[in-house]
Formats: sequence, structure tokens, C-alpha cells
Amino acid sequence: MFDFTSDNITSELEKLHELRGADFVQQLKNITQMGVFQQVKGDSNIFSAIDESSSDYNNLLNVAKKAVEYGYTVYLLPNPNNIRTADFIFERKGVYKLFDLKTISGKASVGNRLLESIGQTNRVLLNIVTDVNPMKLARCIKTYFEHNSDAIEVLIFKGRKSISVMKTDTLHQYFWSCGQKVG
Repeated sequence: MFDFTSDNITSELEKLHELRGADFVQQLKNITQMGVFQQVKGDSNIFSAIDESSSDYNNLLNVAKKAVEYGYTVYLLPNPNNIRTADFIFERKGVYKLFDLKTISGKASVGNRLLESIGQTNRVLLNIVTDVNPMKLARCIKTYFEHNSDAIEVLIFKGRKSISVMKTDTLHQYFWSCGQKVG
């Protein structure tokens, strides 16, 4: 069992809600260097600060393994004292990003799941495990960006594919011209 209070990870995670820019990124890096993270057995690029008995652990670990395939080092974050925190810190080539995971298993859940993440972080990772209409997905992402002024990115994992949608992408006409089915 991890002892989160000894490394003060709760207060360090709470600071992320107040920081911006380079200070935010430095705080992410500082958090990854805290002693609460333990390497996950069998994977040198996944570190966890949550107990394996956590109800979210297996889902988070499965998504972390996908992220490692895309070149990320992944840090699984705890949810101490039930504060609104993200699920992951991803690091690749010295770039640190904070993601809230939303697993999509129903056709109508994308919009609701995106809106749920507002206030947790400025980046959302959609792990899509069902077929999704690409035009509906695009509309949901655009709506999410319109409702969340702090939002920067929606990262999508679908099967063996990864797609990053930046807020600025949704402002361009080509964003609406996607016609192929995601799935």
C-alpha cells in the first residue's frame, strides 16, 4: 500500500489547478520525481502511485501500455482525498502532459464524458472501445473545446491508432471534412 501523505502528493497535485505555462510543466516534472511512484512489473516505462487493488488500476494500466507503444513514459496518478485530479502524466522527449482518462464504451457517451473532465485538466485522453461516428465525435470534441476555455488537447486511442486533436484544429474547415468511420 502506498503512503501518499509522506511525499505530500496531494498538495502537489492540488497546485496544478493554480499553475500555468512553464510553472505547470515544471510541477508535472516535480511530481514524477516524487518517491511515491513505483515501476510497474514488466514495463520499464510505466510508474504507478496507485495500489494494484484500486478499482481503476487495470483500466489505467491497459491504457498506459497503449501509451508506451506510442513512445510515452507514463505515470499513473492517485486520487487522494477524492480531489479532482487527472489520471496520468505522460512524458515523451522531455515534454510532460497531464491527461484525464475517459473510456468510451457507448455510442452516446463521448460528449458527456468529455464535459465531465472539465476542471480536472486541460487535456483529455479518450480510450474508445466501440465504433464511433466520426462526425459525431468531431462535434463532441468541438463542443468540449467551446465549453472549456482551458482545454488544449483531446488525445484519442482507438485500437492501435492514436489521434491528437488540438483546440486550434477544431477551428479549421478540414476538421469537419473527416468522412471515414473511426473504428
